[in-house]
This record gives sequence, C-alpha cells and structure tokens, in this order.
Amino acid sequence: MAGFPGSGNDWTTKELAAFNIRVADATVPAFFESSELPPTPVSTTILDNLNIPGGPLRRSDRLFFQYLMLEERATSEQYAVDDFTGFLLRMLHYDEIDPVDGLVQLQKDFSFYMAGKSVRVEADVCVMKESDDLLLVHIERSSYIASLPNIQRQQSAEPQIIAGAIAAYYQNNLRRTQAGLPALPVILMPGITMHGTAPVFYRIPVSPQLLEALATSTYPKEETVVLRFIPPVANPETYFSNGIRPLDNRRIILQCFEAFKVCLL
Repeated sequence: MAGFPGSGNDWTTKELAAFNIRVADATVPAFFESSELPPTPVSTTILDNLNIPGGPLRRSDRLFFQYLMLEERATSEQYAVDDFTGFLLRMLHYDEIDPVDGLVQLQKDFSFYMAGKSVRVEADVCVMKESDDLLLVHIERSSYIASLPNIQRQQSAEPQIIAGAIAAYYQNNLRRTQAGLPALPVILMPGITMHGTAPVFYRIPVSPQLLEALATSTYPKEETVVLRFIPPVANPETYFSNGIRPLDNRRIILQCFEAFKVCLL
C-alpha cells in the first residue's frame, strides 16, 4: 500500500483527490429534501437556558447540562465529546429509528480493502439498526486543529468520516452476502463530524465501483460528490469554537439533528 496510510483515520485530502472524491456544500432543500428545518422536540429547559437551572428537572434535561459541563471542563476532549455525542443521539431518539434493534455504540472498528490490503477505521460513535451501521460520527480532538480557520477544520475531519462511511458500507454488504442477501447498491451513507460540540453533517455516496477502485488502487472515472451541511448559525466565524453552547446555535443544531433522521430511514 505504498503511498497510502494503513488506517482510514489517517486519511487526508490527498486520499480524496486520489480517488476522485469531492466535498460540496448543500442547502437545506438539497441536503434534507425539505424546504426548511423541522422544530426540535427538545424541552424548553434545554432551549432557553445557557446553564443548568435551579429546581427539579427531567433526567434528560439534567444530563444534557451535566454532559455539556463535562465537555467544557475536560482537559482532553477525547472521551468527553464521545460521551456528550452518544448522550445527544440517545436523547434525540436516534437509537429508536429501529424500535427493536436500534443502538448507539461508542468506539467501533471497521475495515475495507485499499490497494489490495485491509484498512482499519475506528468510528467514535455509531448508530446501528439490526446488524447494519446507519450513521458514523468522527470526533476531531486535536488542539492544533482547534486553532485553524473554519474551512481547514472541516477539511481535517472530512477524509476520516468518508473513509468510515466506505468501511461501514463494505462491512454492511459483507454481512448481507454472508447471510445470502443481495448486496446494497449505491447508497448515501450519513455521517457527522464533531468539532467539540459543533457538528457538521454529511451524505456520502458509496458504490461498488468506488470500492473496486479503492481495492485495485485505480482512479475512478466517475466523481464521487459528498454533500456537506453546516448548521446555518448567525455567526459562522465562531461556530466551531462555540458549538452548541449559545442558545441560538443550540436551537438550530438540534433542528439539524432532527432533520438528519430522514437520512437514516
């Protein structure tokens, strides 16, 4: 695998260019197939309070502020953001998309073949339905990355979430063929990158042709265009540093999570 990293978590924009993969920003209608973001079912306690209020609280409301405070106080974001993201997906009922077998799992390994060798990818958070992986989350933890401009921060995490989506697609189809089921055709794998508490949403097309190009280390004739959606907050310049903490950001981000569920169905 000369010239390519042995882990999908080490992918950069170099690998995207090598396999004709491009990331493009999308509008609300193009990304969510809806003219506007839906309301969020989250309580007004979460939507209207910067910090945990006094008095009795519902358990989910109290946990939201507790996980948020843990993330803010953590000297290392590694596990604090993992825990916050896992809780957020459960609070928003992502694990109930499949009411029987839905599951939010932290730290899951995948693999796919590139240039004839197995490439490992680790997803920080994964939403599962039965045995299929529906949604991957990659968490950007580097303190150096935190100091970069927004566009460079996006680019730092994008290759890893794309590698993870390819690996999840490969593993889903491997399980299906072993069970005697037909392989999935071209699909849009949903993914999220978390920059602290600031999510960016992706719809990643993966096809048998792309898998073959990766396995044989050949340049695909057809371009793969990954759709990216950044929540339309009032102040984009501070989005990655502030994330979900400002109330205006919080409402929009939670609306985006609600809209994103359609991508998992």
